[in-house]
Amino acid sequence: DPCRNFHCKRGKVCHADKQGKPGCICQDPAACPSTKDYEHVCGTDNKTYDGTCQLFGTKCQLEGTKKGRQLHLDYIGSCKYIPHCTDYEVDQFPLRMRDWLKNILMQYYERDLDTSGFLTEKQRTKVKKIYQNDKRLVAGDHAVELLLHDFEKNYHMYVYPVHWQFHQLDQHPVDRLLTHSELAPLRASLVPMEHCITRFFQECDGDQDKLIALKEWCHCFGIKE
Repeated sequence: DPCRNFHCKRGKVCHADKQGKPGCICQDPAACPSTKDYEHVCGTDNKTYDGTCQLFGTKCQLEGTKKGRQLHLDYIGSCKYIPHCTDYEVDQFPLRMRDWLKNILMQYYERDLDTSGFLTEKQRTKVKKIYQNDKRLVAGDHAVELLLHDFEKNYHMYVYPVHWQFHQLDQHPVDRLLTHSELAPLRASLVPMEHCITRFFQECDGDQDKLIALKEWCHCFGIKE
């Protein structure tokens, strides 16, 4: 099978021509496998797609058009009303996000105590210091004032989680810059719960070059240079 080890980008599938030479053609959205409701996704055209296969297949078929350039994965789940993010809310967003990132690492560390594999040895060493700190604010729905106070008092606990998330996203390629595509996995999963995340990332891009550098990312989260 000439297509066995032939890779195509999202929205395209391998197809062998008459000579048996593999190439990439657009995925037919109608030929995508059926999905469950929880696998539905919302596109930036505010249309619900049965899954990412259908979304990216549609985007591929629109390649070269304005619609195609503007169509991206907006968020996971069927399209719904997303409320407007106010100035007050976007100002509070980094407080909750920092706390959330820290607690994700705490969960990974706890799971690693039973079955290792979530964190590397180097990461475990860094997270262990936070985990064992008796002043650590445990996971919960905390008031904004408490989150702000804890950040000011225990600043050092939040530096690594913010750096860690950046490097988790910086994958294709690893260049200390986050593209729209690299941000998508985090943003798309959080939009339905955190409606300010889109505006937050837009405002993180201080020079408006459609890339978020490590320096810009840290500045957004209040981490000093």
